[in-house]
Amino acid sequence: MRRSRCLPLALSLLALATLPLHAEDDEEATSAALHDIFDREWEARLRDDPLLATRVGRDEWNHLMPSVALGDLEAFVGVTRGFLDELDAVDVEALGDQDRINYQIFRSQLEDRITDFRYGAHQIPFNADSGFHVYLPRLAKNVPLHTTSDFDNYIARLRGIGTYFDQHIENMRAGIARGMVLPRAVLAGYDGTMSSQIVADAGESLFFEPFVEFPSTLPESEHERLRRQGAAAITDVVVPAYERLLAFFLDEYVPAARETLGASHLPDGEAYYAYRVRHFTTLDLTPRQVHEIGLAEVARIRGEMDAIIESVGFEGSFADFLEFLRTDPRFYAETPEELLKEAAYLAKSMDAQLPKLFKTLPRLPYGVAPVPDHIAPKYTGGRYVGAAKGSTEPGYYWVNTYKLDSRPLYTLPSLTLHEAVPGHHLQNALNNEREDLPNFRQYSYISAFGEGWGLYSEWLGLEAGFYLDPYENFGRLTYEMWRAARLVVDTGVHAMGWSRQQVIDYLAANTALSLHECTTETDRYISWPAQALAYKIGELKIKELRRTAEAALGEAFDVREFHDAVLLNGSVPLPVLEQEIERFIERSATAAER
Repeated sequence: MRRSRCLPLALSLLALATLPLHAEDDEEATSAALHDIFDREWEARLRDDPLLATRVGRDEWNHLMPSVALGDLEAFVGVTRGFLDELDAVDVEALGDQDRINYQIFRSQLEDRITDFRYGAHQIPFNADSGFHVYLPRLAKNVPLHTTSDFDNYIARLRGIGTYFDQHIENMRAGIARGMVLPRAVLAGYDGTMSSQIVADAGESLFFEPFVEFPSTLPESEHERLRRQGAAAITDVVVPAYERLLAFFLDEYVPAARETLGASHLPDGEAYYAYRVRHFTTLDLTPRQVHEIGLAEVARIRGEMDAIIESVGFEGSFADFLEFLRTDPRFYAETPEELLKEAAYLAKSMDAQLPKLFKTLPRLPYGVAPVPDHIAPKYTGGRYVGAAKGSTEPGYYWVNTYKLDSRPLYTLPSLTLHEAVPGHHLQNALNNEREDLPNFRQYSYISAFGEGWGLYSEWLGLEAGFYLDPYENFGRLTYEMWRAARLVVDTGVHAMGWSRQQVIDYLAANTALSLHECTTETDRYISWPAQALAYKIGELKIKELRRTAEAALGEAFDVREFHDAVLLNGSVPLPVLEQEIERFIERSATAAER
């Protein structure tokens, strides 16, 4: 249970300094002071980011877009520094175990926010497949739309998009001035994410979808007004904002983009990339150490892949086998519907296995849907999209149906386990349903944990008997190889001077990914430094902790209990996860002795 936070912060700190408290009282008062900081910072965070507020079910700011104007960003960094100063006054030794974890995660979040701003991360607000403008067409799916005021808020938010875009453009201009820009090599085709939202008729816009059919809760007398005002907001504000962004992108950004690739070529780039490695792995690893881990994993996985090639009696080289997988029609769907149906079948098949592997399951369901057309060409093969709290939307497992000859069926089981269940949907939904976690943790996503869990979930399919033939198991290995290769190529390009073609060739030579996907993934790694490291580093840690628990507990090991121990503390840094599993082992051993 969370501690009472009725004492103002000043009084709670005074009590700590002046009263001869017993240990339990000391912990109670210190916890109260700490959670007061959590709560006040959370309120500041929601006021600063109305989109986040809406996502977590707070409706006070549903009519607003965030401000990313430089002055407002600087002001919020100042607020963050103030909260860090308050943390310095908290006696960490007086906290209980859970609050020490809370303190550690909270402090790292605040420090990372300040560090991101110092390096100028806000000056590159997009990467090769995503960006601030890419998900906005889904705005209506992440806000309540039941009443007249809900629709008025949505229209007001649409009218704020123009200023929001202009602020981002100014930040990017500042980035151009100091060389904080993306490489030109990853930008080809990215203008489609903007031009697709420039329509002649508001009725053709994705932003207009809520006005096509109103809910029964809305008075019919309001329909015409709302439809008219919604169309006007799209015509007068939203479409011109995308037009300005597109013009800026083509006329200013692309010509100013870097010829270099690695983050090491950004301002203070070597230090920036080293920070990103620590941020995304949550471990104190250097780029060179990560690179070596990747090379070792690539060699290990290659041995398992070679064994499968031998088992199916294929005559030819490893490269010949990859070419066979990439070109044989049996491994590809003929229509988008066929691919989606296969993904849905796989997802429901895994649903049936979950009770054998997990004690605690989430309430929120999920659906299977195609990646939206306007982002599909540059998008990854699939992704999980969570639901806003309080919305009537489920989570979604997105499957990319663009260019079907690059979406092999033999990797679809692994993709499904990673993005749907027992991967991101299970992990994210459970995290969001943990009402006893502080808000900043309930809605946090730590990549090394979340992506590590996704990759571990692919491996868990072996335990569930999910891979039905050698080709599907080879697909699993190619996905694991893909994540191991990321450790090599991400550090290669950002710290060791690799070229774009070197990265593409390394992925193509070591995985059965299609050449299209090797290319789009390469651009993703170049434009999003170190994020790709989270997957394999996290998976290695989770598997290591499971082996430790199995060895320590023997017959007392229960995989369902282990998975609860991993997931039910929410998204945590890997060192914290290790501490939690150590406690799980101690509890389980004690229970087994009774």
